[in-house]
Amino acid sequence: PSISLLSPKAMETAGRIIKFEEEQREKAKVRRQLRSTSDYRLTVLTALKLRQEVHERLVAVVASSESEQLKRFEEFMELKQRQEFQSMRDMMDRETKESIGRQEKLKEEQRHRMKIINLRLREAEQQRLREAELERQRQADGRDRLRNLNTIQEEILQLNQLLEPSSGTGTDLGAYCTRGNQLCSQLSEVVRKTAEGEFPSVDDMTGAERALHEMRALIRLMQEDVAQAPEKKKNDEEEEERRSKHEQLQAQQEAHKKANSAEDGTLRWFKELQESAARCALSFEQLNAAKDAQTKKLKLELQKASSIPVSQISSNSGSQLREIFDKIDKLLSGRSVVSGGRNISTSQHPQGLDFVSFKLAEKFVKQGEEEVASHHEAAFPIAVVASGVWELHPRVGELFLAHLHKKCPYSVPHYPPMKDGTPVEEYQRILGYRVDDSGVEGQDSFLKRMSGMIRLYAAVIQLKWPYGSKQAVCGNALMKQYQTQFWKLIVLLKEEYFPRIEAVTSSGQMGSVIRLKQFLQTSLQSRQIRPPKGQLSSMFWGS
Repeated sequence: PSISLLSPKAMETAGRIIKFEEEQREKAKVRRQLRSTSDYRLTVLTALKLRQEVHERLVAVVASSESEQLKRFEEFMELKQRQEFQSMRDMMDRETKESIGRQEKLKEEQRHRMKIINLRLREAEQQRLREAELERQRQADGRDRLRNLNTIQEEILQLNQLLEPSSGTGTDLGAYCTRGNQLCSQLSEVVRKTAEGEFPSVDDMTGAERALHEMRALIRLMQEDVAQAPEKKKNDEEEEERRSKHEQLQAQQEAHKKANSAEDGTLRWFKELQESAARCALSFEQLNAAKDAQTKKLKLELQKASSIPVSQISSNSGSQLREIFDKIDKLLSGRSVVSGGRNISTSQHPQGLDFVSFKLAEKFVKQGEEEVASHHEAAFPIAVVASGVWELHPRVGELFLAHLHKKCPYSVPHYPPMKDGTPVEEYQRILGYRVDDSGVEGQDSFLKRMSGMIRLYAAVIQLKWPYGSKQAVCGNALMKQYQTQFWKLIVLLKEEYFPRIEAVTSSGQMGSVIRLKQFLQTSLQSRQIRPPKGQLSSMFWGS
């Protein structure tokens, strides 16, 4: 039910009516007091009653009017509330529809995005599957190529055996054999890559198949050459070969005599140096095996004084090398040098000079074995100091050669033959290998040490102490010194000795032979040999 409320105007009218009634009551009261007669009272009462009735009718009319107005106001308010409610409801319906529309749009966008994502995922999965299939196919193709490569290598090696020179044919197979070895070497380079976990490429297989075709062609040509030789020509060639062999035998015998004479002289020189080094070692046996503390301390200080300067040699500056050389020269000359904060001299013991000379030469060789083997450019500063010491103190130079020949017999040059009854480990020790309880050192370590000592020796024989007067040359220095004669020597090496080296080298060790061949070809083509890395220039000695 609705609550009835009076409008402000109705309330004002009701208030006036109440006030009017109070005034009339006051007037009536006054009149009643003034009038004492009953008639008057009756008349007044009648008038008052009539007026009251009029007034009540007027009040009733006003009240009825106000009530109707109040009803209209309430109806108006209810209408307005219904309109506002309907407006709010319409607005809420619109917002609900808009919200539902936005949600549907978001859902549609979400479905679209999901569709795109699913499409991309399917494409990525398909791409992954395609890549996996391609990788599988690549692996399968690689394995097929590897099997084909192994088959080709096996066939080429078998065919190469047919190219070996045979005494039963009158045909010279040297050229075929050389080309066969070259083809085997080319194929070995490809196979070596597969040993590192790689598959041969299509280009590698093309090269391998080309090598196989060429090897087959070589076999056919060889067989044709052998089959087409007439019997008469064969007999003539055999007769010519017998005469040639007889002449060659005579020449070989003569050359063998000369070679034996030269080799005997080299070995005699080698033995003399070893005997001299052994006598030197015996000469300071008393100092080396000293028991008293003072002599032991002197030996240790002499050893430090001879080895530490050699360890300090570097290519930092020429003045530093001069200081190191002067210190070594003073020590070998019997003068005092400062070592470990105190003065030391070889004259402090009768065997001091022999001991220092022996240890100094040994240290020079050890630097070549270790430092030069790891850092090739270190050969030149060490060699120039060794050359200067050798010039002023020849005994040290002889001991240097003795130590070098003992650790690296290829510097003699000499390849010691294996004698009957010699244990394998002892023979390997003679060849220069390190042999201990754990066994024989690896080939890589052995070659590294040998190359270090040979590099040092080559640097020594081509350098001179800048303040001395002697000099020998090799390599780039030989080229500058002898020019035309040097290139004749290189041509001789390429045409006469290199084919022999190539013929006796196994297919797995052709890498160094190929590098030597490239070096010879490049050098002959350019008529130049680059100076070795680390060579000391004239500017160095001013630093």
